[in-house]
Amino acid sequence: QVQLVESGGGLVQPGGSLRLSCAASGFTLSNHAIGWFRQAPGKGREGVATISRNGIDTRYFISEKGRFAISKDNAKNTVYLQINNLKPEDTAVYSCGASSRGVGVEIPDFLYDVWGQGTQVTVSS
Repeated sequence: QVQLVESGGGLVQPGGSLRLSCAASGFTLSNHAIGWFRQAPGKGREGVATISRNGIDTRYFISEKGRFAISKDNAKNTVYLQINNLKPEDTAVYSCGASSRGVGVEIPDFLYDVWGQGTQVTVSS
């Protein structure tokens, strides 16, 4: 079965850190670019970061990109999103998508083939 499963979310205090994981099964991530997205309550989905098939090129779509780091471990078939200095406005459901057709790291949503269910991140004191 082809699927992506996110994990690593939870309740964290402001200033804390989390590392989210996006694990693939049924297909190989090395053939896919991966994007992380988030959707806050009452808002639309926004792109957070993308990493290329070979894991070398990255692109961040949020203003405070210095707090986020996307990485890829093809041996583990997993992509990670490290988030540091978490703020209440980071509260959202974070999900990942895999694209076999996208080129580079600027990939429109319609080119994503597989989506995960998401993991909840809540930042609150």
